[in-house]
Amino acid sequence: MTGKRPRPRFQPLAPLLEPAAPGHSAFRHWLVTVNTALAIFIAGALAAPILAAIGWRSASDALYAAYHFTCHQWAFRGFFLFAPHQPPLAIYSLQQLADLGTDPFSFIGNPDLGWKMAFCERDLAIYVALLAAGLYYARRRDLRPASFLVYGLLILPMALDGFTQLFGWRESTWELRVVTGLLFGLASGWLVLPRLDDAFGLRAIASQYSSDASCDPVLLREAEPQLSPRG
Repeated sequence: MTGKRPRPRFQPLAPLLEPAAPGHSAFRHWLVTVNTALAIFIAGALAAPILAAIGWRSASDALYAAYHFTCHQWAFRGFFLFAPHQPPLAIYSLQQLADLGTDPFSFIGNPDLGWKMAFCERDLAIYVALLAAGLYYARRRDLRPASFLVYGLLILPMALDGFTQLFGWRESTWELRVVTGLLFGLASGWLVLPRLDDAFGLRAIASQYSSDASCDPVLLREAEPQLSPRG
């Protein structure tokens, strides 16, 4: 007897399968960052017409110029705010703007017609839907990502609406641009957000298996005793 404790003949593998604690991930707050950035981006597009309406034209012009990198900002495809005797989100067709003596592509607005948002109707719908998807996912982090087939079906309406309009076959309406933009934004969030959680290691590995799945312990062979040269 040497007094040594006998070595166990098997070791459970459960500790080896446990994911790293999310608190140790450098990206554990990525969703808050994305949602905050989207909210600020949408607020900036709303701030441009507000600043123009109160007379701060230099600040509003700077915002319009900055957002022009993300959107064409055509006036006949954007919502106008603060238009007298008009709905809260006023719209004008290309012909209406041309008849009023304005450039339908670069017109920003005036006190009589209101002031347009810093991006178009479809972009507004996309970003609002992305933010809504992000806020929903913040409460339902167990949501499974959309398949690429489902994603393709959901973005197909926007592709059809956009390309038929691009080729001059028809002119879309603001209702179609909003609806297809909402579908695109929601589908994109559903496709990407859960996969980002997986990429950053923030979704529990155990959730990938059914609740009744189990692992049997694996028997490890005990090492053979080493004999000294003297036997």
